[in-house]
Amino acid sequence: SENSSVTLFREYLRIDTVHPKPDYDAAVRFLERIGTDLGLACQKVEVCQGHVVLILTWQGTNPHLRSILLNSHTDVVPVFEEHWTYPPFEAVKDSQGNIYARGAQDMKCVSIQYLEAIRRLKAEGKSFARTIHLTFVPDEEVGGHKGMEMFVQRPEFKALNVGFAMDEGLASPSDTFSVFYGERSPWWIKVKCMGSPGHGSRFISNTAAEKMQKVINSFLAFRESEKQRLKTDSSLTLGDVTSLNMTMLEGGVSFNVVPSEMAASFDIRIPPTVDLKAFEEQVAKWCRGAGDGVTYEFHQKCMDQHITSTDESDPWWKAFSGVCRDMKLQLKLEIFPAATDSRYIRAAGHPAIGFSPMNRTPVLLHDHNEFLNEQVFLRGIEIYARLLSALALVPPLPAEG
Repeated sequence: SENSSVTLFREYLRIDTVHPKPDYDAAVRFLERIGTDLGLACQKVEVCQGHVVLILTWQGTNPHLRSILLNSHTDVVPVFEEHWTYPPFEAVKDSQGNIYARGAQDMKCVSIQYLEAIRRLKAEGKSFARTIHLTFVPDEEVGGHKGMEMFVQRPEFKALNVGFAMDEGLASPSDTFSVFYGERSPWWIKVKCMGSPGHGSRFISNTAAEKMQKVINSFLAFRESEKQRLKTDSSLTLGDVTSLNMTMLEGGVSFNVVPSEMAASFDIRIPPTVDLKAFEEQVAKWCRGAGDGVTYEFHQKCMDQHITSTDESDPWWKAFSGVCRDMKLQLKLEIFPAATDSRYIRAAGHPAIGFSPMNRTPVLLHDHNEFLNEQVFLRGIEIYARLLSALALVPPLPAEG
């Protein structure tokens, strides 16, 4: 009696694509099987060894028009099984219709919803002038460096002739649906402090630890100010402020030896409203203020601050928002607080919206007992079917002749 779309979703959830050894081959075979069943053209692009991007294409009647790109990633994050009520790769459905599995929200639901929306449109005999491409990419959960970041540089990506892209968003516990039009820039900074070494029984001057204390105080004071700004201004969301966390601390060789070097690592996420050059100058000032021999280096430094237009004059946004109004979906426009593959798509010059149609659902991506209710999942297929129809019917733009 289970809906066939739900059955397909649960089948996908059981494919073990968890890091550090995701079974990408099994996922690609599964998705390619569905694509073939739907009559979609299939193409596989190996961006690097063992990392394949699968492209499924519903060809439009006018190949000169820019296409619609539906992106999703196949990998999922690790689990701590002892904290799960049900095994995280069995896709158990409880009596309320909640389906428990890693990837239920992030983001195997969206992959199947795309495909089932196309199945529905094809069954209705629909066809469109614009081509619709679906890309299923690896590596997103570990940065996308062997996935979308490489793929957007490839001729196969450029050949897709992308006009507008959709990618993952977040669940929303309220009645509203979250829509993400931009992302914060992730900076990973490692600060090294050099100082005078010596015996642990003495008051040695100019130690690495004293400098490190000043660095940490400066960084965490800024963290507290941004935390309070978010707390006191109800108009702000997490994506509107700069988050900063110290994630690693290194140094020392023995209890009785004052080390000559210490290091601290920070994960910083910066909204597109912030002047990145000025922010780096502030980081440099914090380091200078800690004393001599204090340096910093970047392990990640994203400088792209592209955002996607949400102005009603924009034809893509007009089509997207028009469907949502017709379906009486309340939208909440936000900057995505973490990072998705959308940043690479926007950096390549294409508008992209992050949207996962999951309202009245707790945000459980990367958390224990991740689940999605089957009725919310099925409603998402209906929403995507309407969105795809509107986007694929956007009239020719001036640049398209």
